[in-house]
Amino acid sequence: MTYKIQHVSNQFDQVIQTKIDGKTKPLGALGQLEVVAKQLARVQALSTNKVDTLTVDKPQLIIFAGDHGVASEGVSIAPSEVTGQMVANFAKGGAAINVFCRQLGWQLSVVDAGILHAPDEQLQVINQRLGATTASIHTDAAMTLETVEQGFLLAEQLIKQIKEAGSNLVAFGEMGIGNTTAASAIMSALMQVPATESVGKGTGISDEVVAKKQQVVEQALTLHKDKLSEPKQMLACLGGFEIVQITGAMLAAAQEKMHILVDGFICTAAAMVAIQINPAVKDYMIFAHCSGEQGHTKMLNWLEVEPLLKLGLCLGEGTGAALALPLIQASVAFYNEMASFEQADVANVV
Repeated sequence: MTYKIQHVSNQFDQVIQTKIDGKTKPLGALGQLEVVAKQLARVQALSTNKVDTLTVDKPQLIIFAGDHGVASEGVSIAPSEVTGQMVANFAKGGAAINVFCRQLGWQLSVVDAGILHAPDEQLQVINQRLGATTASIHTDAAMTLETVEQGFLLAEQLIKQIKEAGSNLVAFGEMGIGNTTAASAIMSALMQVPATESVGKGTGISDEVVAKKQQVVEQALTLHKDKLSEPKQMLACLGGFEIVQITGAMLAAAQEKMHILVDGFICTAAAMVAIQINPAVKDYMIFAHCSGEQGHTKMLNWLEVEPLLKLGLCLGEGTGAALALPLIQASVAFYNEMASFEQADVANVV
């Protein structure tokens, strides 16, 4: 698949900056909120050709779940069966992400991208299965290139449905025992760093398991070294079904001129691959938080982006992205509603 993603334009930058600077505050006093407002305005101008007001409409968070063959190597604190159990928990509304989505006004969808056991049909889970589990990345390719393309197609169709339902902001969460191993391998492959820099303790594994995880990642990088220069091939070799569909969904969302709120370590790995496929997708991304996973700071630095939050989160599920929504809404609110010096009859402090 190819994506027609339009780079944002600087056509309205002066108008946007003048509007922001004219608010009743010192220049730059709202910090990152001003940066976010400018980014939102640039993206929305592509569709409306206007920058007078901003909107965040029907924010949608999608959790993609997938199982990983490498989990059988003991690289996680839990067995693969927990992926399916958590998917059921998401569908029943009992997880942290459900709590935050209800609190903050997200619409939440759960996608089975390929977990070990398909969920009960009575649960509200979208079926986009690419298989039951990937192959172990240190002994084989995780999946075929054809499977990657199928995952991209399914993700694009889902994003189109969400766009048609009126959403202009989307975030992604993930669930998949073993997926930090896949994300670490992707990080190492893209950034050309050893597994000691990309593999961390995740949700609290022991030093012994960290060493095992590092070994598996190094084996995977060596096994697939001739196929890691092309991003889709990299996904086929090292990725997970959920990582593939998150990558495809990010590209599809940018193609639809939607805002993308990027979550933690695994979602940032997907974002890195998406940027390799089409660099214009980065124009649409806002990075929600820096997680407690040791490689995430390095990823964000490599991408030269500034996250909105740093809360030490290591949960995944999209929780960091969910918690960043009020900051996005605050950026919209000050841009739309805050008085200018002229309107407020206040002496300009510039």
